[in-house]
Amino acid sequence: MVIDWDDRSPVEAVSGQSLVPVIDDDGRVVSDSTRIFGYLEERYPDPPLYPSDPARRAETEIFIDWFNEVWKRSPNAIDEELEKNAHPAAIATESKRMAVRMSLFEDMLTGRNYLMGDRVSAADFAAFPFLKYAALPVDPSDDEPFHRVLADHQPLRKGHSSLRDWIERIDALPRA
Repeated sequence: MVIDWDDRSPVEAVSGQSLVPVIDDDGRVVSDSTRIFGYLEERYPDPPLYPSDPARRAETEIFIDWFNEVWKRSPNAIDEELEKNAHPAAIATESKRMAVRMSLFEDMLTGRNYLMGDRVSAADFAAFPFLKYAALPVDPSDDEPFHRVLADHQPLRKGHSSLRDWIERIDALPRA
């Protein structure tokens, strides 16, 4: 179900809070993407979202934490600046950070198909909803300002072919 940004009442009715994503799996309600990944891994372990090797699983969990706690700061800061009075220097600083991090993702994907290796994982599903705006067209009816921040401040450069291919590969995965 697609949730209207201006009306979070369906989410609140199901989960008691307004943030997405939320799943309701036969009455079991789980919110927050990281918790949802853990729940799905436990309930539906095949195919796995995390590597079985403890060290590789730790790498995936560290990446997701970094993505949520560090990477998301820049687009959120730009969004907040735009909501206020758009301080150009602050926006430029955060925009530059986002550009540098696009190259980090490109480096991670060098020689492999997915962020954590040769299999799609929770790391890919954590990053894709944000990074997709670098390569995929924004729906003209999408009036969410945060999506515009993502589209405008994540430049895919000429050398970012692995990242572009990854976005297209993840986008092509079947959807439930």
